[in-house]
Amino acid sequence: MAPAIADDAALPVYEEERRWPRYKIDVPVRAVIHKPDRTLIRDGRGMEMSEGGMCLFMGAELGLGEEIEVEFTPPYSGEPIRVRGEVRNRTGYRYGVEFVPKGKKEQIEVARLRQMLKAFAETKLS
Repeated sequence: MAPAIADDAALPVYEEERRWPRYKIDVPVRAVIHKPDRTLIRDGRGMEMSEGGMCLFMGAELGLGEEIEVEFTPPYSGEPIRVRGEVRNRTGYRYGVEFVPKGKKEQIEVARLRQMLKAFAETKLS
C-alpha cells in the first residue's frame, strides 16, 4: 500500500488557490455575447458562484479571454444582477467566468452579490 502522504499529495488544492469561497447554486443565467458582426443572447445555468465569478454551463462556443455579460437572479433575491465577465477556463460547455465589473453600476452589483453570498454563508453555517 502506498504511503498516505502520496494520497494526500494527489488531492487537488483548489481551495488553497481560490480568492473567495465558492457556493453551489443552480440559477438560470442569461449571457450576452458581443461578436464583431452580431450580439448573441444565450441561456445557461449558474452551477457555482463566488463574489469573484461563476461556473456557467451554456451551449455556446466561447474562447478563453472572451468577454461576456451575465445576468442572473441570486437565490432569495428578486433583483437580477448584470455584470461583465471574462472566460478564464473551459471544459466542454462548462465555463469559468471571472466577474470584471466596469463602471460604478457594475461595481455596485458585485458588492450586492457579495452581501447576498455573505448572508447565504451565515445561514448555511448555523
